[in-house]
Amino acid sequence: MTTTSFSPPAGEPWPEAASHPPPEVPQPAPDAAGPARTPAAGPLFPEFPLPPTGLRGPASWSGRLRTLPARAWRGRADDPRWVRPALLALLAATAVLYLWGLSASGWANAFYSAAVQAGSQSWKAFFYGSSDAGNFITVDKPPLSLWPMALSARVFGLSSWSVLAPQALMAVATVGTLYAAVRRRFSPLGGLLAGAALALTPVAALMFRFNNPDALLVLLLTLAAYGLVRATETAGTRWLVFTGVMFGLGFLTKTLQAFLVLPAFAVVYLVVAPTGLWRRARQLLAAGLAMVVAGGWWVAVVELVPASARPYIGGSQDDSFLSLTFGYNGFGRLNGNETGSVGGGRFPTGMTEVPGGMPGAAAGSTRGGGWGETGITRLFDGDVGGQIAWLLPAALILLLLGLWATRRYARTDTARAAFLVWGGWLLCTALTFSFMSGIFHQYYTVALAPAVAALVGMGADGLWRARHRLPYAAVLAGTLAVTAVWAYVLLGRSAEFLPWLRWAVLVGGLVAAVGLLLAGPPAARLATRSAGTPGASGVGGRLGGRLATVAGLVGLAAAFGGPAAYAVDTVGTPHTGSIVTAGPSVKGSFGPGGGRHGGPGGPAFVANGGTFTPPQGGTGQGGPGGFPGGTWPGAGTRDGNSNGTDGRNERGGAGSTGGRGNGTTGQGGPGGMGGLLNGAKVGSEAAEALRQDADRYTWAAATSGSQNAASYQLASGVPVMALGGFNSTDPSLSLSAFQQYVQEGKVHWFIGGGGSRRTPGGADGEARETQTAQIESWVESHFTAKTVGGSTLYDLTAPTS
Repeated sequence: MTTTSFSPPAGEPWPEAASHPPPEVPQPAPDAAGPARTPAAGPLFPEFPLPPTGLRGPASWSGRLRTLPARAWRGRADDPRWVRPALLALLAATAVLYLWGLSASGWANAFYSAAVQAGSQSWKAFFYGSSDAGNFITVDKPPLSLWPMALSARVFGLSSWSVLAPQALMAVATVGTLYAAVRRRFSPLGGLLAGAALALTPVAALMFRFNNPDALLVLLLTLAAYGLVRATETAGTRWLVFTGVMFGLGFLTKTLQAFLVLPAFAVVYLVVAPTGLWRRARQLLAAGLAMVVAGGWWVAVVELVPASARPYIGGSQDDSFLSLTFGYNGFGRLNGNETGSVGGGRFPTGMTEVPGGMPGAAAGSTRGGGWGETGITRLFDGDVGGQIAWLLPAALILLLLGLWATRRYARTDTARAAFLVWGGWLLCTALTFSFMSGIFHQYYTVALAPAVAALVGMGADGLWRARHRLPYAAVLAGTLAVTAVWAYVLLGRSAEFLPWLRWAVLVGGLVAAVGLLLAGPPAARLATRSAGTPGASGVGGRLGGRLATVAGLVGLAAAFGGPAAYAVDTVGTPHTGSIVTAGPSVKGSFGPGGGRHGGPGGPAFVANGGTFTPPQGGTGQGGPGGFPGGTWPGAGTRDGNSNGTDGRNERGGAGSTGGRGNGTTGQGGPGGMGGLLNGAKVGSEAAEALRQDADRYTWAAATSGSQNAASYQLASGVPVMALGGFNSTDPSLSLSAFQQYVQEGKVHWFIGGGGSRRTPGGADGEARETQTAQIESWVESHFTAKTVGGSTLYDLTAPTS
């Protein structure tokens, strides 16, 4: 066992104030796989050494910490006694915040809750991620994110809580993993700040209490970053393979989005790992192989099993998971060419510009399709800023600072490697979200939360320890001031939300910034001068320390005040539907997306056979008809109980102009269906009708679109066939095949009242009748409609002729 000392780069001596030499770190002996692996060490700032990694405590501690509870409570022996209790308190607070009132959102996104229900009833549906226990069609994502929820439903019974609780627990695991990753190379303070910043990010408070795949994706990517940080310390193959496995599992969660940070991670390891170049390359190949195996085994099964023996791959146009991965869920998200998506990824014939009523787009805009303006400011604009951007300016400043402060360090320095890992994550993901032209939802930004939080924790930790030097004190104060001013701007976008808070944040942040400046270099000089005065030694240092502590606490409250308020508002508000947003309603929101505001007025837009003019901005009214069930994309994110924020029509219908939301319940009215992005309101009579003799049929009912099918399935507890998948446009079943099912007695009811009659998905942009529309037309002409509990049902066992 050899030892090495932490020492600053050449020409940068330790500060005079450092009264103790840097600690000595035990190093591993050489192994057969490569040379001696010595973790590079150097202080982030020359004035203060960073805490070393891999230290074991004094021998006296090892005798005391023999039991697991004692070790769990005490933590690392070289940590102060307050560190582990503070971490446990942070994790407990995160659990309470994210589990509080969890069932208020009901089924949240019914699209995924129905798949969870199916997986709790059928192991085949569990494996494939089917929307129904009859295994007609899958969701449009791989099934990994559904598995924890389905297992929870099998153990505790199907309920809103059993579906959403695993998501909330993933938040606790993500916060703990982020703390561990930052703590590897920085102080406990940096890890705690990072964990708290993540827990209080509004979009994290939203998505870790929701049942979309993003929660599991963020946890897996954070674990991948932790594995990479460990791997770069000692060129450890096992940790790099672990990182590859996490990426593979991330692919099985949300396909190619998991790979947004993969190039940055690979380059970081190839550059900084403390071993030879060819060994680094071999290790990356091994990690890549692990990634392919972890993420490819399920894909291989799906592609090799005959289509007749498995459900249709939802979201695809050819029943292929690979085409779904690289098309609708892949490159289509980048270039906007998403066949089968809302609007088919194309504008109708003759339309060359985004009309000024499309979600978030100004009139005449040609960028971003119907999903908002693209550009470098996208993440700061409208209600997207309130999701993630509170600490984003600070993270970017601290990333630049960290790279500059470590510019003279060795290639293998682990502090710089940490900034490269988290900075690469932030930049790759942020730039992709900023310029992608396909479907973009505000909640996607949760993928940025761990990187932003880590950079804030690491940078603030280093600046705090170096604050006695004027340049670093100025950067610390300036970063805090920028954060406070930016929070003032974000809070100003919601004038009715705690109007006093924006002023408190602004004043508190600026006062704290001034206090940090005064507590830094001036206090250090005062301490130096008073050291030579009898009886006055240390007075200036104590005064500066107390002032810095007070200023730091005030600054922390100012920096976290805005996102914390948004997070608490998010926790206290039910969220349902396919597109959800955190925090209160804001000005300049992403058009009707989020269900909070209408987009700016503009020319009529033709879609699915219906013509309408999008709602005027700022009205908070529901979207007009034209989409299946009369829903504008993006409606229905909160509880739908005020001002028609759910955005669904009173009476939906294919091609109808419809009316605005009813302003009371936001649910579909009698004779209508739910929306494309929201399910229907299902009465108890309709649910009971579906349950009658349901065990005699493979599917108790069939209907247009996954959201509507999910609502009836969750209400009745029996399988409902979702024709056309999520958007009602998937060619999942032809009319002749449906007629065969009816003849064989596999389907009892058809739920009518609205569907996707036409889709602008052709190569020429012409609207065409879908298979789902053909089926609905045939049912309407051959069976008698009757209204049951507000729903239009057709008994497929009793044809009119």
